[in-house]
Amino acid sequence: MTPTTDEPISAPKANPNDVALIDAIIKAAYDVISGPAGQKRDLDRERSLFIPGARLIPTALEPGVTNESKIAPQILDVETYIARVEPYFEKNGFYEKEIARETEQFGHIAHVWSTYESRHKEDDPEPFTRGINSIQLFYDGERWWIVNIYWQHESIKDRIPAKYL
Repeated sequence: MTPTTDEPISAPKANPNDVALIDAIIKAAYDVISGPAGQKRDLDRERSLFIPGARLIPTALEPGVTNESKIAPQILDVETYIARVEPYFEKNGFYEKEIARETEQFGHIAHVWSTYESRHKEDDPEPFTRGINSIQLFYDGERWWIVNIYWQHESIKDRIPAKYL
């Protein structure tokens, strides 16, 4: 079964091991963005995880605003997200790993609360940031697709609740 969307289907073929299980697709999503400064990420692998029309939605301060209460979602498609992070990955190491997860599933849909830590080097003793990814998934009968990843970094005001650690 092919997902339906107004956008043309252009996702590269996924490695079946990356998309067979919820655990596998979540692991692949973290693996594909992690690596040392200057290392080209496997962009076709990243694209293959997302259903056409998928969104990546970081919450961030509105441009020019320093008041933490003025955060807003920045709604990106996969290509815009890639264009946004490639220059950062060129200059900075970035390793993100999941440290806790809560999963709910009904039929062909699943929601994952995935708590993460981010480091500049894989062996950094402390993360430079933590946060929670809200990941929506769809199973088409053959594989899992990421529909959305919506996330927020932890802050002094918004601490990660113990139930997500």
